[in-house]
Amino acid sequence: MKVLKFGGSSVADSSQFAKVKGIVESDPSREVVVVSAPGKRFSGDNKITDLLYLIHAHIKYGVAYDNILSMIKERFEEIRESFGLETDIGQIIDDAFAGVDKKTSADFIASRGEYFCARLMAEYLGFSFVDSTEWLVFDYNGKVDNKKSEKKLRELKEIYEKIVTPGFYGAYPSGEIKVFPRGGSDITGSLVAAYLSAEIYENWTDVSGILMVDPRIVSDPKTIARVTYDELRELSYMGASVLHEDTVFPVRIKDIPVNIRNTNAPDDPGTIICESFDDELAEEHERFITGITGKRNFSIINIYKNKIGENKIRLLRQVLEVFDRYDIPVEQVPSGIDSFSVVFPTSSLTSRKYDLMHELTENENIDNCELTEGISLIAIVGRQMAYRTGVSGKIFKALGDNKINIRTIEQGADEINIMVGVYDKDFEKAVRVLYDSFAR
Repeated sequence: MKVLKFGGSSVADSSQFAKVKGIVESDPSREVVVVSAPGKRFSGDNKITDLLYLIHAHIKYGVAYDNILSMIKERFEEIRESFGLETDIGQIIDDAFAGVDKKTSADFIASRGEYFCARLMAEYLGFSFVDSTEWLVFDYNGKVDNKKSEKKLRELKEIYEKIVTPGFYGAYPSGEIKVFPRGGSDITGSLVAAYLSAEIYENWTDVSGILMVDPRIVSDPKTIARVTYDELRELSYMGASVLHEDTVFPVRIKDIPVNIRNTNAPDDPGTIICESFDDELAEEHERFITGITGKRNFSIINIYKNKIGENKIRLLRQVLEVFDRYDIPVEQVPSGIDSFSVVFPTSSLTSRKYDLMHELTENENIDNCELTEGISLIAIVGRQMAYRTGVSGKIFKALGDNKINIRTIEQGADEINIMVGVYDKDFEKAVRVLYDSFAR
C-alpha cells in the first residue's frame, strides 16, 4: 500500500486534478491520498491558503472580504464544473463562512483550503473522504498524540479501502481545528504513511526530485537519484530546497522510503530517500558527491593568543559565552595552535558589531582579534566520501586551480560533509566549479 501526498501546485486547477487521477489510477496500490490547498496556477496568481489568511485579517479588522471569498469559490467551482462533480462546493464554502466572526480562529479559516480540495478530490477519484479531524489528534500542548492518531486512522482504513484526507491540520480533543506550520501537508502525509506502515510514501510536487545543486546557479542540474536521511539533513541545513527533516521524521522512524516525484512528469523516477542503501550504484561511487549547497553572508572573528597552550579550552569557553550572551548562533569553530576562529551569520550582528568586538578585545587573554565579513559557506555532501582517500585534496585542488581562496575548512565526524568558506564574491563560481568537476 502506498500513501501519496500532492502539493499545492499539483492540485492548482482542473488540469492538475486530471494529472493526479492519472497517477493514482496507474497503480492500484495507491490507496491513500493527502492533498494540500490549491497553489498558484501561474506567476502572479494567489495560493488559496494566502487568500484564506487574508480573509482572517479582514475579519479581524472588520473589513469586507466578499471579493476574496468569491475568488476562492471560482477556483473550486472551476474544478467541480470541469468534471461534472456532484459535490456542491459553493454551498460548502458558504456554509463554512456563514458563522465566522472575530472570534473564529485563524487555524480554522486557513485549514479550509485543504478541506475543500479534499472534498472534490475524493469524489473525483471515487475514494472516501475522511476529514483529518477524525483521526489527527493534537494534545492541548499542540503536539500530535501519535498513539491516538494512529489508532483512529487504522480503524478508518479498515472501514474505507481508499481514502482522501486533507493535509495541514487536525483537531484538539475538543474538536477545535489545529494547523501545522506552513508546509504542514508534508507532515500529514508522512504521519499517514507511518501510521499505516506504507510500503512507500510518495510526495508529489512540481520538480522531478531533489536537485544536486541550486538551478539558479547551475543551469539544468542533475537530479539526485538516492539520498540518505543524514545527507538530506546536511543539505537542508545549509539551505537546499528539500523536504524539512521534521516532515520526514515519522517515516524515518518506521524506515519507510520517501519518493519525491513530479506531478507534471510522472514517468520521472524522482528521488528516493532512505535511512541507508544496501547496494551501491556505479554512478554514485564514481561521482562520490550527492549534492552541493551553501549560504552567503557569514562573518569570521579570528582570535589570537601567543602560546595559548593549555588555556585554549578556557579561552574558547569565554569567547563562546560572549556569543551566547549576544544571542549570536555559531556555525563553525576552526582552530590552530595559537588561534581559533568563530564563524557566524552576519545578520546576527546587526548593530552590536562594535560592542562585541570591544568586549572580545578587552579580554586579557586575547592578544588580537580580527573581523572578516562577506564569507559564504559551501557544503559538499556525499555518503560515498566517507573513509575515502583523496576526496578533500581533489576538492581543494579544483578550487585552487580556479583561483578561489578557501577561508575555512570543516569536515563532520561521519565524513559525509566537507564545508568550505569562501568570499561571497566567489560563492557562485565555487559552486559551479565543484559541480562541473565532480557532479556532471
